[in-house]
Amino acid sequence: MSAEHHDDHGHSVAAWTGVFALIFASALIAVGVAWGAHLWTIIGLVVAVLGLVAAFVLSRTGFGVHAKRLPPQQRTGVR
Repeated sequence: MSAEHHDDHGHSVAAWTGVFALIFASALIAVGVAWGAHLWTIIGLVVAVLGLVAAFVLSRTGFGVHAKRLPPQQRTGVR
């Protein structure tokens, strides 16, 4: 087995923002397709693109998986 230990498992603000935006966008697109409402489908597509852009920007600004974080012992208020 590998001696590496990963605590984050891909959990980050950027990842969760992207996931929630894409789930919401998928719901809007599904409603638009089911009801035949092209406006909802287009809004869902726009939300999907904005969610991907938001996740990318958050990742690049330090909210991604590879963000530089202090170990729990060195964080303020954690003992």
